[in-house]
Amino acid sequence: MPQPVGGVVSAVQHDSLGAEVGIEPGDVLVSINGRELHDIVDYQFYAADEQLELIVERGGERKAIRIERDEDTDLGLDFAAPLFDGLRECGNQCEFCFVRQMPRGMRRTLCVRDDDYRLSFLQGSYITLTNLTEADWERIGEQRLSPLYVSVHATEVALRRRMLGNPTAPDILEQLRRLGGLGIEVHAQIVVVPGRNDGAALERSIRDLAGLWPTVRTLAVVPVGLTRYHRGGLRLNTPDEAREILALVDRVAAPQRERCGCTWLYPSDELYLLAAVAVPEAAAYDDDAQRENGVGLVRELLDDWEITREQLVRWRRPLLDRMRRPRRATLVCGALIAPVLRSMATELAVLSAVALDVLPVTNAFFGADVTVSGLLTGGDVVAALRGRDLGERVFLPDVMFAPAEADEARVTLDGMSVRELEAQLGASVSLASTMGEVLGALGRRGWRR
Repeated sequence: MPQPVGGVVSAVQHDSLGAEVGIEPGDVLVSINGRELHDIVDYQFYAADEQLELIVERGGERKAIRIERDEDTDLGLDFAAPLFDGLRECGNQCEFCFVRQMPRGMRRTLCVRDDDYRLSFLQGSYITLTNLTEADWERIGEQRLSPLYVSVHATEVALRRRMLGNPTAPDILEQLRRLGGLGIEVHAQIVVVPGRNDGAALERSIRDLAGLWPTVRTLAVVPVGLTRYHRGGLRLNTPDEAREILALVDRVAAPQRERCGCTWLYPSDELYLLAAVAVPEAAAYDDDAQRENGVGLVRELLDDWEITREQLVRWRRPLLDRMRRPRRATLVCGALIAPVLRSMATELAVLSAVALDVLPVTNAFFGADVTVSGLLTGGDVVAALRGRDLGERVFLPDVMFAPAEADEARVTLDGMSVRELEAQLGASVSLASTMGEVLGALGRRGWRR
């Protein structure tokens, strides 16, 4: 069947060109200047011309609208979805794929394995480049869809094919060189699976990718994550293995940093926490492209605490006066970050009137081996906190919550909102990502000066 084209208009900005020519919500913008629209990238690219002929469909009928626009004037259209012709899903069979480890009954958006280069460009999602057609390559070059985010895992062809569960996966190094020839930059990642792509294979992959700088602008190294639903045959990285990975990174990163003047190679925070090794200073995180890979978040947390602690020392008396009485609260987190937060909470108790109970929650939903805060569920939090003296407020990790697919309300992975959690816990709930935010909520806003 032919793919649908055109985007459903969800809103038209007031006093925009779109409103001026009569475009309404519910209309379908089919094409611009004869070029069919498959996604919002097409719309943005082709709507940049000064002379536009729009084909708009309403009620099954199409009409042409001609517009002459100034260089700085937008059509003012919003669309119901960024992709007009549907999501391109992943055809690989990676045994370590986290989405394949989701339990049954999860909402569909959490179970879709996307491998769509358009979302990589728009949203920074990682793709494998294994499903690109020649038309895709031409479009990437024509529209300069840069940067793209690419899951490499291994640069040796046979090993990468085994990692992806795809015996026909192309040579990733050739593909990256082709992207470089098109002027496209890449942010890459390697998920390290013990006994698969670690050791000498990992060192080869890192060195191969380093040779492709500046096309490969950054590289993140991330330990594999396994839920209790994985199909077996794999295991997590041990602390000793995490230390070996960090030692390898140190060997390779130093000459690369000297060569390109930037860090380039970024181990994820999880590796440092697992290895019980101090995370680098802030200057090492000179590119935030890998932030969504859990790179640099612990450093942000530590640096915020340094500022908060200095402010506490300076403004301790005004803060205590504002609080009027000691404060008690509960701070929920995953097991991995708990030692860091407990150290902060101990200092906080000495410097202020705040007693903060740091409570790491065991992840029963995905399995106890999943120890990061961002994958905690509302149900596990309720089970861990029910019946406890929680103090006057419960602080939950902000990363636990994401927008639900139907609206903008933020919910946990198992679909619980803050209001629902408050009802079940019988306590006030706030979201926080730093200790400064915790203290601000307890000491009332504006305690910092």
